[in-house]
Amino acid sequence: MPDPSLVRFRRIVESACEALEARREEINDLNVFPVADGDTGDNMARTLRAVLDALDDMTADGRAIDEIGRNEIVHAVARAALLGARGNSGVILSQIVRGLAEELASRPGQRIDPALVASALNRASDAAYESVRDPQEGTMLTVIREIASRVSQMVAHMDDANFPLDIDDESQNTSLGGLIDGAVSVGEKSVARSPELLPLLKESGVVDSGGYGMVVIMSGILAALSGDSDAPGRVAHHVAPAGGGAVRHESSNYQFCTNFAVTGTELSADHFRPGLERLGDSVLVVGDDTTLRIHVHTNEPNEAMSLFQEFGEVVDVELEDMHAMVAARNERGAGGTGVVIAAEAPRGNCGIVAVVSAEGIAGLFRDLGATVVDGGETLNPSTEELLAAIDAAPESEIILLPNSSNVILAAERAVELTDKSAEVVPTTSQQAGLAAAVALNPASNAELNASSMSSAVAVVRTGGVAPAARDDADGRFDKGDAVGFIDESLVAWGAPDDTLKVVFEQLGDGAELMTCISGAAAPLSLDQVRGLAPPQAELELLDGGQPNWWWLISAE
Repeated sequence: MPDPSLVRFRRIVESACEALEARREEINDLNVFPVADGDTGDNMARTLRAVLDALDDMTADGRAIDEIGRNEIVHAVARAALLGARGNSGVILSQIVRGLAEELASRPGQRIDPALVASALNRASDAAYESVRDPQEGTMLTVIREIASRVSQMVAHMDDANFPLDIDDESQNTSLGGLIDGAVSVGEKSVARSPELLPLLKESGVVDSGGYGMVVIMSGILAALSGDSDAPGRVAHHVAPAGGGAVRHESSNYQFCTNFAVTGTELSADHFRPGLERLGDSVLVVGDDTTLRIHVHTNEPNEAMSLFQEFGEVVDVELEDMHAMVAARNERGAGGTGVVIAAEAPRGNCGIVAVVSAEGIAGLFRDLGATVVDGGETLNPSTEELLAAIDAAPESEIILLPNSSNVILAAERAVELTDKSAEVVPTTSQQAGLAAAVALNPASNAELNASSMSSAVAVVRTGGVAPAARDDADGRFDKGDAVGFIDESLVAWGAPDDTLKVVFEQLGDGAELMTCISGAAAPLSLDQVRGLAPPQAELELLDGGQPNWWWLISAE
C-alpha cells in the first residue's frame, strides 16, 4: 500500500535543503569551532543534498517515491548522508540522519507520528554524541539534544501522540508541524546561548555555526509540513562581526581537512581511531561494519588513508587546505570556480590540463597549448571539475598538472575515472607547473611525457613572497608584512624589497634561469624587481595577476 509518509519525507528534505542553501554563506562566516575554516554551511548543505540526490536516484527506474518502501529508503538515505558528509559538521549531521533513519526503520508499518518523531530525534542525538570522542557543549550537539528533549516533553503531554490508521494528510502535517515549530523555537534559544557554553564563540562574537545550521534545517522542515514558505525567513539571522572575528584564530595545527570513506567487511571504527589520532586531530570515524566515513585534520593524509588499505577500499577522497581556506574566507566566492577553458586545437597527440588561480597565469599556460581549470584563490577544484577538463581537452592523451599539493589526490582520482590515457605530474606550485609544461612533447604519449616532465620539475626550485595573513606568534612579523618562502620553508620576512632579495639570492645560487611571476597586488615595480635579482642568472619577468602571492619564483 502506498505510504504518504514517504512523499512527505521527500518534500521535507527538499525544503530543508533550500532553507540551508539560502543561509549557507552566513553559516560559513560564523564558523570558528573546532577550526576557523569557514565551511560549515557548505559541508551541511552537501550532506543534505546527498540525501536528496539518493531519493531522486531511487525513482530513476520509474517507481514512485511512495511505492519504494520505507526500509529501502531509510537505508539508502543513511548511506548517502554518510558518503556525502564532509568536515566535522557534515559528519555529525550524517549521524543525525542515520539515527533518525534507524529509528524509522525499526518501526515498520507504524505511521510517522509524534511519538515516533520524538523517539527518532532522541536516537539521532545519541548517534551524534557517540560520533565525537570529546563532545563539546555549545555546538550542534547541544542543539540537537535540546531539540530532542523539548519534542519529547511536548509528546508526553499530547493526547494524540500516536496517529490512528485513518488519519488524513492535513491532520498529520498539522500535528507534526506543531512539534517542529517547538523544535525551531527551542533550537533558536539553544543557539543564542552557545557563546555562554563555548568561550571561543564569545571571544569571536559569534554563535555556533553548526547549531545555527540545525535550526535552519528545522525551519525548512517546518515550511514543508505547514505549507508556510516564510517559516525559514522568521529564524533570526546571525552575522559575523565586520572584518571576520574568526580570522584571528589559527585554522588548525594541521593543514589538511581529510575526508574519505572505506568500504569492506567487518570494519570497526574503534580499531582505527587511535592510529588516526596519532596523525592529527578532529578525528571522526563513523559508520557500520561495511562502510566507514573518516574525517581527520592532519599533515599526512596519505598516511591516514594507508591505515585502511589492508581492511577495505578507500574511496571518495577529498582534501581541503585549511590554511588557505582561512586566508581566503574574507574573499567570499574566491574558491575554485571550476571554469574550464579548453585549448582551441590539439598541438599533437598529448596535451596538458593545468589548475590555475588567475587569468594571467591561465594565459601563460594557454600560450603553451594547455587546457586550464580555474581553481580560484585556494586552488581547490573538485575531482569532477578536473575530469570535465580532461574530457574537454582536444588531445587524446593528457598530462594533468595539479599545481598544488592540495589537488594531487583529486587529480589522481580524475585520471582513474577518465576514458582517456592520462597521467598526473604532481606539481605543487604553478611556477613548477609552467616548467613542466615547457617540457611537453605533444607528439609523444602521456606515459613518456610524464617521465620527462617529472624530470624537468625535479631540477626546479621554487619560492615566493606574500603578505602575511596574520601576526606571527613568535613576533617576527606582523599581518601585512612580507614573508618569503623557499618551497614550504619560511626564509625571510619584513619589507617587500628586502624579503624578495633574500628569496632571489637563495633560489638563485647556482641557477642559470629564474622566472618571477608578479601578482595582482605586488608592491614593487618591474624595474625594482629586476634590480633585486642576482646578476648571474637570466631573469624572466611575467605578469600572473595571482591573488595572495606578490611574487611566485622558480629557478633552474
